Amino acid sequence: MQTVAVIGASSDRNKFGNKALRGFQRAGYKVVPVNRNENEIEGLKVYSSVLDVPFKVDIATIYVSPEIGEKIVKEVAQKNIPELWINPGAESAELMMRAKEFGLQTVLGCSLLAIGQNLE
Repeated sequence: MQTVAVIGASSDRNKFGNKALRGFQRAGYKVVPVNRNENEIEGLKVYSSVLDVPFKVDIATIYVSPEIGEKIVKEVAQKNIPELWINPGAESAELMMRAKEFGLQTVLGCSLLAIGQNLE
């Protein structure tokens, strides 16, 4: 089972950060919510940073603004997460450039659709 960090996870079920969390769970992933302002989402412990996660993470998927993503990409690289998904609305040229500088395998697209989940 692969572990995915949902960066920008939200307790608001209308936000994509929550829809992604639930979609990855339905698809059989171990999900790690990451949000500096939440403690628990959908019954899962929330981490302030991917660097706080005490185990290996296989994929990070970003649901935050480009400005926040540009700062977080360094943490993704430091955690040695091999795959980074940058979802629509989270992308910027600066973020893509920084991810490339850190040597991250980056995918620009909707991670939920990529794993066969809808946006419910």
